[in-house]
Amino acid sequence: MRLHPHLLEVNARVLIERLSQKHGQRLTLGTVPEEEWRGVARQGFDLLWLMGVWQRSPGARQEALAHQDLRRSYGDALPDWKDEDVAGSPYAIYTYALDPALGGEGDLAELRSKLRRLGLRLILDFVPNHVALDHPWVTAHPDRFVCGSEEDARMHPDWFYSPYPSVHVAHGKDPNFPPWTDTAQVNFFSREMRHALVDVLMRVAHVADGIRCDMAMLALNDVFRGVWGWVVKDAAQPSEEFWTEAIQRVRQADPEFLFLAEAYWGLESQLINLGFDYTYDKTLYDRLRDSNAADVRQYLGGGGHLLDRQARFIENHDELRAPAAFGRARARAAAVVFATLPGLRLFHDGQLTGRRIRLPIQLIREPSEPSDAETAEFYDRLLSACGVALFHEGEWRLLEAAPAWDGNESHQSLLAWSWQRSGELGIVVVNYSPSPAQGRIEITLPDDRTQQVSLRDELTGEIRLLGGRESSRQTLYAELGPWCSHIFVNVAPT
Repeated sequence: MRLHPHLLEVNARVLIERLSQKHGQRLTLGTVPEEEWRGVARQGFDLLWLMGVWQRSPGARQEALAHQDLRRSYGDALPDWKDEDVAGSPYAIYTYALDPALGGEGDLAELRSKLRRLGLRLILDFVPNHVALDHPWVTAHPDRFVCGSEEDARMHPDWFYSPYPSVHVAHGKDPNFPPWTDTAQVNFFSREMRHALVDVLMRVAHVADGIRCDMAMLALNDVFRGVWGWVVKDAAQPSEEFWTEAIQRVRQADPEFLFLAEAYWGLESQLINLGFDYTYDKTLYDRLRDSNAADVRQYLGGGGHLLDRQARFIENHDELRAPAAFGRARARAAAVVFATLPGLRLFHDGQLTGRRIRLPIQLIREPSEPSDAETAEFYDRLLSACGVALFHEGEWRLLEAAPAWDGNESHQSLLAWSWQRSGELGIVVVNYSPSPAQGRIEITLPDDRTQQVSLRDELTGEIRLLGGRESSRQTLYAELGPWCSHIFVNVAPT
C-alpha cells in the first residue's frame, strides 16, 4: 500500500440501497457489479471503509425509533422517512456477522479478494467500548460488562438498564456526553471480556485488511478507570493495555493489517505507541473549520513525529457535511490542505459531489440530492493532482510566506508546503482567508538545480517558470483570491 494513502468511507447500507435503485434489482455486497468498485479504484483510492456492515440490534432499532431527538433528525435529513428506513445504529452491534441485508456468509471474504485485485484494501468497523444492549453476551456473560449496584442505578438511572431483575448493566459512555442508551458497556478490566473481544477482532481480521476502531481511547486503562472506576472499584487494573494484546495478536497473523483509531483528547500519541498506524486528527479539522491560517500553520509546524501518522478529513459520518460546516469556498481550500499533507487522507461518500445533508447513521436511505458540478470537477482535479507518486513517496516540508511588499500583511493568510522526490517538485499554496492575499515563498529547487523549471498548477492549468539563476533558492510570488489554491508540479526543465 502507498504511503499517505487515500481512504473512502461509504455507509454500506446506504450504498446498497443506492446501487439497487441504480441497477433496478436488489443487490448485496456480493452482487454489486465489479465496475462500481473499479470506479472507486480509478479515483485513486487505496482503502475502502465500508461503514456499518455488521448485524444491527433489534433492541437498538427500537431505541432509535423511540428517541425523539433522533426522530427529528430523521425528518431534517429525509422528510419522507418511514419506520423501515431506520435500522438502528451501526455502532450498537448485535453480532460481528455480515448484516443479512448486505449479503450472506462468505460475501465479505469474496469482496475483499475482489477489491484486492483492483488495488483496494477493505477496512471495517471494530467497536471495542460497547455492544448492543441486547447482545447475546449480556445475558450469557453479564460479568463481562460494567454492572452497578441498586444504589448506582438509583443515582444514575439514565446510565444503567436492567436486562433482567437485579442486574444493572451500564450503557456505553463517553465521559463528556450522555450514555448511548442502545448499548452495553464492556468491562476492560475483565480478563474474560478482553479475550472475547480479541477473538472477535481476529475473526474480523480474516475478512478485512484493516479496521477503524470506534472511540479507541475509551479502551485505555486510565480512561476506563476515570469513567467507570467508581463502579468497578474492586477490580484489579490489568498491567497491560488492551490494545497491546489485541494489536500483537492480529499482527502475528497479518503483519500488514491496518489499525485506524478514532481518538481525541491528546491521546493520539499514546495509541500510536501502542501500535496504531493512524489516529484521527480532529485538531486540524477544528482549526480548519473555526480558526485561521496562522493557527493551522502553527499546528502543522509542531506536528513532529505524528504528522504522517494521522488521519485527516473535513467530513465523515460524525461531522457535518463540509459545505455546511465550512461554506462552499472554504471547504475547497480545506480539502486542498488535508489532501496534500502527510498521513492518511480520509474522504467521505458524497463529499466529492458536494452533498450538504448529513444523514443520521440510523437511516439506511438517503435523500435525493443533485451533484454540484463545480465541486465534482474540483475533486476530480484534486484527486488527480495528489494521487501521483510525488505526494505519496516524496519528502514534505512546511514553507513560510514573506510579505509581497512592505506593509502588506496578507501573506499571513497563506499556507504553503513543498513535496520533493527524485528531481520532482510540488508546491502547494492556499489562501486560507476570505480576502485576497499576496506573498513571496522561498523555494529550494530539486537537486540544487539552477536551470529553469516549468511549474503547472494542477487545479487551473496555469504555468509558472522558476530558476535560470545562479542559486537553486528561488522565490515564488503568489497572489490568490479568497479561499483559492495552487498545486504546482514541475513539468520539465526548459
